[in-house]
Amino acid sequence: MSNKIVSADEAVAAIRTGCTVSVSGFVGVGTPDEVLLALERRYNDTGLSGELTLVFAAAPGDGKDRGLNRLAHPGLVRRAVGGHWSLVPKLGQCAMNGEIEAYNLPLGCIAQLYRDIAAHRPGLLSKVGLRTFVDPRLGGGKINDRTTEDLVRLLEIDGEEVLLYKAFPIDVAIVRGTTADTAGNITMEREALQLDVLSAAMAAHNSGGIVIAQVERIAQEGSLDARRVQVPGILVDYVVLAEPKNHCQTYATAHNGAFSGQIRVPLDRIPTLPFDERKIVARRVALELPVGGVVNLGIGMPECVATVAAEEKILRHVTLTAEPGVIGGLPQSGLNFGTALNPAAVIQQNQQFDFYDGGGLDLACLGMAQSDAKGNVNVSRFNGRLAGAGGFINISQSAHKLVFAGTFTAGGLLVHIEDGRLHIVREGRTHKFIEAVEQITFSGDYAGEKGQQVLYVTERCVFARTHDGVELVEVAPGIDIERDILAQMGFRPIVDRPRMMDARLFRPEAMGLHLALHELSVPERASHAGERQQRPQRGVPAVLEPQYAAAGD
Repeated sequence: MSNKIVSADEAVAAIRTGCTVSVSGFVGVGTPDEVLLALERRYNDTGLSGELTLVFAAAPGDGKDRGLNRLAHPGLVRRAVGGHWSLVPKLGQCAMNGEIEAYNLPLGCIAQLYRDIAAHRPGLLSKVGLRTFVDPRLGGGKINDRTTEDLVRLLEIDGEEVLLYKAFPIDVAIVRGTTADTAGNITMEREALQLDVLSAAMAAHNSGGIVIAQVERIAQEGSLDARRVQVPGILVDYVVLAEPKNHCQTYATAHNGAFSGQIRVPLDRIPTLPFDERKIVARRVALELPVGGVVNLGIGMPECVATVAAEEKILRHVTLTAEPGVIGGLPQSGLNFGTALNPAAVIQQNQQFDFYDGGGLDLACLGMAQSDAKGNVNVSRFNGRLAGAGGFINISQSAHKLVFAGTFTAGGLLVHIEDGRLHIVREGRTHKFIEAVEQITFSGDYAGEKGQQVLYVTERCVFARTHDGVELVEVAPGIDIERDILAQMGFRPIVDRPRMMDARLFRPEAMGLHLALHELSVPERASHAGERQQRPQRGVPAVLEPQYAAAGD
């Protein structure tokens, strides 16, 4: 076709019943809502059964109605293979109810699998997912009993266990960019992320399928800078020009040039966090930030660590990253999650996970919904909710040092901080530290076998996974160990003279971490990559010597 520009309705008319359809998007970044609206409209207007298989790495949705939530209709979807499900609750409910076949696979593995599909390889070989619910011995990532096909196999290669994520054809890839010329060449200059648009488009094209690209503007053929083209026109079949309301940069921001590298904004004007339990947790995690190291911050509570790092003026001493491809800058939260202000680089999502899986992270800070006596963590399925693993499994299994962060209990927790002491006014309704997690998203035993350092940080205490088990290593001032910690747990950890948590955490003023960095010697400030592989880097130094805490101190 010499001119590939069509309406959204004309584009979705090419999607046949039973197609396998991959959809781009990370929250609202790169989510092709104009095309998804047309696909839903065709279903509502015609009543035709779609019986589609949806494939998505991250969750293209807002937690309510947008993104893939638009396609959660009986008969429209037959199967869904996704990495993160929390922001597509309507589709997730279909999976939980057994109305569709459904899988939860690691986000990074789905992103990487597109390349294997494009190259006609049998699948993706990876150790990511071993000893978690994705392992065939623990369910193979199947969400319900209706789902029977094995998409993950356990193999042994040279005496080592690996997982094979099965490749399958992609019939339709729906992707998003900024500018398209009439020949279908796509650039992404106003997009906050590149995601996997190139590899997904190539997977569909090489599977004999079609590629639909949603853009916000059209250019004349031959007018685009070839070096800025992210998806060449030879891969694209249809181009859809979107309405501005259906092509926001994120679901929270129409457009911010600081997300796409077009401008840089001053970070000293970023609002600080309120002085509460979330800030205490984020501050304690910030003490672990490795000087000169590379860090991933997960969704939820870990998002607050970036704001603390900005307040403490230590952002330039550490490189923060986000799994969809952002390197450097200040990672954002909420419906802007996945983007960053002033990023140093934005690479493809699958390339970011290559870096992560290979041990590129010095530290990762991730959330936790449940943890147990073995140090296992569950963030994927709990209390009747399907959240999905997202990039959690890739990140948690590969980072040299790992910090899980969250409040000690959830659902109504109320604390009071006075004179540097923490008081529990009301406990949360839900206990997080339980006898056994409902689903293993992170294996404590597997981490122990690999020698991975693991901490569990809460507002009132810190645990470490040791060779002997989960040990209580720090306690907040004002906290009674028996009443406020042990009585609120489903198992008894090792308790052997825990230290007092850093007093600076419980004062409203900034901790002064940028000043503490001056205490480091030159060898402590810099280390070779090989040294980081062998030992964890030193975190931001504490100003005060830790004190031992007795019950009630």
